[in-house]
Amino acid sequence: MEKTYAIRRYEQASALLPLRWQQSAGRLPEWKKAQAEEFRLRTGKPLTVLLPEGESYLTEEVPRMVVTQADLEQLCDTVTGYSRYAAGDTLSRGYLTARGGFRVGICGTAVMREGRNTNLRDLSSAVIRIGRERQGVGVPLLSNLWEEGHFQSALILSPPGGGKTTLLRDLIRLLSDGTEGTPAQRVALVDERGEIAVMHQGVSQMSVGCHTDVLDGCPKAIGIPILLRAANPQIIAVDEITAAEDLRAMVTAANCGVQMLATIHAANREELERKPLFAEVVAAGVFSRLITISMVDGQRTYEVEPL
Repeated sequence: MEKTYAIRRYEQASALLPLRWQQSAGRLPEWKKAQAEEFRLRTGKPLTVLLPEGESYLTEEVPRMVVTQADLEQLCDTVTGYSRYAAGDTLSRGYLTARGGFRVGICGTAVMREGRNTNLRDLSSAVIRIGRERQGVGVPLLSNLWEEGHFQSALILSPPGGGKTTLLRDLIRLLSDGTEGTPAQRVALVDERGEIAVMHQGVSQMSVGCHTDVLDGCPKAIGIPILLRAANPQIIAVDEITAAEDLRAMVTAANCGVQMLATIHAANREELERKPLFAEVVAAGVFSRLITISMVDGQRTYEVEPL
């Protein structure tokens, strides 16, 4: 990833911080800015930045400032443009989406009504994820995902933080736009948690291709049938298969001739094979390719194999 781009994304994310923290964020060394993954704010604790080696205090000054509830309220107001009510649906699910492709996770006290969380009050912590794209990371894999002129449904595997969403996003972009050796495809994306396209007021903040239709904030099991009816997709993409109902919806799509592109959590294939849900994935025959992401000497490697 280009260093100047990584630093620029850090600085854009830091502009979301409460004003009294922005100067401290600006003093972080540039090499740390390029590596930073998240800002983490917890009431009564110093603000930290997440680096590859772990969390670090944003400032070395002692005594350190601590985050207050007022800081968290200001953060929410900044992200929502002082219209938190309009973002109530995503806030009730624990996150907000900021212009520019930044996702802000929020914790606090749930406001429950009829067994459903409708809002958060007494905010206690927030996570600003410094979203970055890695365009081109999927290019070397494409030739192994096509057979006889047709895309083969693929499942992307890695542990949390391993780069699944980044690879998924780039593959969606490549499939949607087409390449020299592959035709453009109609891709439909169920972006349940708003992390792939990162929609803001109906506009994707991340590059997902010019032939991609995005259903934002919708559960996969509900969204897949909607897209089958409404979008006439050739490929449906989703992030993080976690439940049997997700898989059942994918089976329905596959039986309609639609190819699937999805991710799932596991450190490796051996761990994946111990998961009951994986047995259902194999038995369903939805996917024909497995993409495994591994870390080797601090670098991500990608392996494509038949499934």
